[in-house]
Amino acid sequence: MNKLILTEWRGDILTALWTDGKISRLSLDGRESPSLLNGIYIGKVKNVVKNIGAAFVEFGDGRIGYYSLQENREHLLTGSETPSAAPLKAGDELVVQVAKDAVKTKAPVLTGAISLPGRYAVLTRGKSGIGFSAKISDGDWKGQVRKALEDRIPAGCGVIVRTNAYEGGIFALLAELETLNRQLDAILSESRYRVCGSRLDRQIPPYVAAVRDLSSAGLEEIVTDLPAVYGELKDYLASSQKEDEGKLRLYEDRLLPLAKLYSLDACMEKALSRQVWLKSGGYLVIEPTEALTVIDVNTGKYSGRKNASETIRAINLEAAEEIGRQMALRNLSGIILVDFIDMETAQDREFLMERLRQICRQDPVKTTVVDMTALNLVEITRKKLKKPLHEMVRGQR
Repeated sequence: MNKLILTEWRGDILTALWTDGKISRLSLDGRESPSLLNGIYIGKVKNVVKNIGAAFVEFGDGRIGYYSLQENREHLLTGSETPSAAPLKAGDELVVQVAKDAVKTKAPVLTGAISLPGRYAVLTRGKSGIGFSAKISDGDWKGQVRKALEDRIPAGCGVIVRTNAYEGGIFALLAELETLNRQLDAILSESRYRVCGSRLDRQIPPYVAAVRDLSSAGLEEIVTDLPAVYGELKDYLASSQKEDEGKLRLYEDRLLPLAKLYSLDACMEKALSRQVWLKSGGYLVIEPTEALTVIDVNTGKYSGRKNASETIRAINLEAAEEIGRQMALRNLSGIILVDFIDMETAQDREFLMERLRQICRQDPVKTTVVDMTALNLVEITRKKLKKPLHEMVRGQR
C-alpha cells in the first residue's frame, strides 16, 4: 500500500511516497524555481539554427527553450486556427509546451504537440491515435475503449489511456475526455489574444499532480502538516477525485514533526549520497555526470560462505533490486550505465538481465534495459522529464 507524505524541507515542499514500509520516491517543489513541466505558453522565436535543426524560443518570464524542428514539423502560430508547416523565422509567435524541465546547463525542451494530462487520460493535439499505458494488458477492455473513443476525439488529436482508467472505468474516462476537450478549446481560444510570454494553462503544483497520478486502489493515505497544502489538496479531491477525499489528513502533532516521524531528513541525506549500502554488505556508488549516470556495484563487506560465483550472483541480484529503487527515488534519467560485478557464465548474466528488465517494467517512468556491452556494462535509459533529485536540492551541483 502507498502513503503520500507532504511536508516542508529547507523551505521547499517535499513529496515522499511511502510504499510497504520504505520511501520509494522523493520530489521537491522549489518555491524559488518551480518546475515548468507541462506549462503551455505563447513563445517568440529568438533565432533559428538550421545546422542543428532547432529554434530557440523565448517564453514565460524571459526564459529560453529548445524547440526541435525535426520533431515539430508543424507549428501552431498565434492567430491561426490550423497548424502551419511554413519555416519558422525570428519574431514568429507560437503556442508551445514545456516537454522537459531544464537540466543542469541544458535549456527546457519545448514542443508544439500540446498534451493535457488528466487522471484517466492524456489528450494530445498534434499526435493522433489511441495509446494505452503499458500496465494495461486486458485486450478485451482495450477494444471496448477504442470503440467508445472513436467519435469522441477531436480532429488532429489523440488520446493516451492511463493506468487509472482501468480502475475508474470507461464512463469516467469519457467524462474526463470531455473536460480535457473543453480545456484545450479554451487554451487555443485564449492564445489568439493573449500577449507573448503568457502562460495559457492553469498551473497545477507538482504535489497535486502526484496525487492525481497515483492509483486509488493502492493509495492508503495522503498526509501533510502544511495547512495551505492541505486546503489545496482538499479542494482538488472534492472537485476531481472524490473517491479519495477520505484519505486526506492534516497532521497536527507538534511534539513529533511529520518529517521526523518518517525519518525524511535521513532519507534525503541517503538519497543524495554517492554510496548506498546493500543488506548483504555490498554497496553501490552512484555518480551523476553531465552526460550520463554511472552506477558501480561492489562486494564491500559481504561475508557469505557461498562459493565465489554464488556470492557474485547474490550481490548482483540484490544490487539490481536496489538500482531500480534508487532510479525512482532519485529520479535518475537519461543514460544510466551499471557496472555489475563480472560473472563467469552466460546463464548468470542472462538471468541478471531478465531480472533487471522485470524490475524496470515496474517503474512508472518509461525505463528500458538496452543491453550488456562487451565490457559487461549494462545500458539503461530512463525517460527524462523532471530534474533529478540532486538538482532539485538548492546548493547541489
